[in-house]
Amino acid sequence: MTQLNITLNLDDLKDKVESSSLESPVKAALTILLNSMMEKERDEYINALSHERTEERRGYRNGYYERELISGAGSLRLKVPRTRDGEFSTTVFQRYKRCEQALIVSMMEMVVNGVSTRKVTKIVEELCGKSVSKSLVSDLMKSLDPVVQEWKDRPLHVFYYPYIYVDAMYIKVREHHKVVSKAVHIACGVNQKGDREIIGLQITHGESEESWVTFFDYLKSRGLSSPKMVISDAHTGLVSAIKKKFVGTSWQRCCVHLLRNMIEVMPKKGTEKARQELRAIFKATDLPSARQLKNQFMTKYEDQKGFSKVIQKLDDGFDDATQFYAHDFKHYVHLRTTNVIERANEELRRREKVIRIFPHDQSAIRILGSVLMDMEERWKKQNRPYLGGLETTSNE
Repeated sequence: MTQLNITLNLDDLKDKVESSSLESPVKAALTILLNSMMEKERDEYINALSHERTEERRGYRNGYYERELISGAGSLRLKVPRTRDGEFSTTVFQRYKRCEQALIVSMMEMVVNGVSTRKVTKIVEELCGKSVSKSLVSDLMKSLDPVVQEWKDRPLHVFYYPYIYVDAMYIKVREHHKVVSKAVHIACGVNQKGDREIIGLQITHGESEESWVTFFDYLKSRGLSSPKMVISDAHTGLVSAIKKKFVGTSWQRCCVHLLRNMIEVMPKKGTEKARQELRAIFKATDLPSARQLKNQFMTKYEDQKGFSKVIQKLDDGFDDATQFYAHDFKHYVHLRTTNVIERANEELRRREKVIRIFPHDQSAIRILGSVLMDMEERWKKQNRPYLGGLETTSNE
C-alpha cells in the first residue's frame, strides 16, 4: 500500500480550531487531515505537485467539489479533489464507508427495537451533529421490505413441524383516510429438531373463521404439513378453522386461558384453595391423575354457591385442555399453554405502542416482521432445542 507523506498547514489548522465551537476542534482537525490526504492522493495520481511541470506528469487538476462524510467525530464537509480526465478517485470515502453503514444499521436497529423515528433523528443529531429527517429514517426502513418478505414467505417443506402455536393480536392501521383495527395472525412452529420458528405472519381485517382458514391455506401453500397438535386459545373461529384445515390434528386448548375463564366466574372471596386445586388439575403427572383431580373438584364444589359456572366450564373444557398428555412427558410444560407465542406478542406490543398507528399494512409487516426475525435469531443463539429429543419422537 502506498505510504502518504502529508504536510499540514498548521496555521490553517490553528485558525480553524480556534474559531470553532467547543465541541468542534476534533472535527476541524479531522477535516484538515482528510482534505490533506485527498490532496496528496491527487498529487500522486498526477505524479506532480501543484504548478509543477515535468515530463512524468499524467494529468491536470480540475478544482474541487464538496461531499459530506459522517465520521465518529460527526458530520464533516470535505473538499474532494478532481482531475480533468475524471479518473481520479480518493480512497478516503472507501475507508469511512463502514462508518456510514454502521450509522444506517444503528438507525434501523433503533427503530426495530422500539425507538420512535422522532427520537432517532434527535439521537443521530446529538451524536453526529447531522440533522436526519423522519422521512429519511422511514425510507431507510423500507430497505428491510425484501428481507422481511423473503423470510415471511420462505418454504416450510424443509422441516416437519409437529407442534404449532397460533394466536392473533390487534393493531391500528390507517386505511382510506381513517384508522381501523386489524388482526395480526401469528404462527410459531416447533420443527422436528425441537427448535422454534415463527412460520406465519399475516394481517387481516378480523379474527373470523374465514380469516384463519385463509391464514392456514397460506401456510400450507408454502409447504406446511398437518402437525400433530395445534395449541391456541378457544376462539370459536380459530378452533373451527383448525378442525377444517388440519384433519387428524389434535387441538390443545391453552390451560392458562381456560383457568383464567374459570377464575373469572368464581366467587372472589374465600376461594384461594379452590383456585389452587384447579391449577393442580393441569399440572398432574398423567391424564388419569388429572381426571381424578377434576372429578374430586366437581364433587367437592358442585353444591357450593357460586361454583356452578366454574364446574360447567371445567367439564366442557377438560378434554380439549388435556391433549398434551398424549405426548412426551418432558414436553408437558411447553405444550399445555401458548406462553411461547404470548411472549412474542408482548414483544410486538411493546414495539407497537411506540408507533400507535401504522400508516399502512406494509409498514406493520416491516416492523413486526423485523421484531419477530430478531426474536428468532435470539432463539437460535441459545444453542438448545425448545423441545429436547423431538427428532426421536417425531419419527416414531
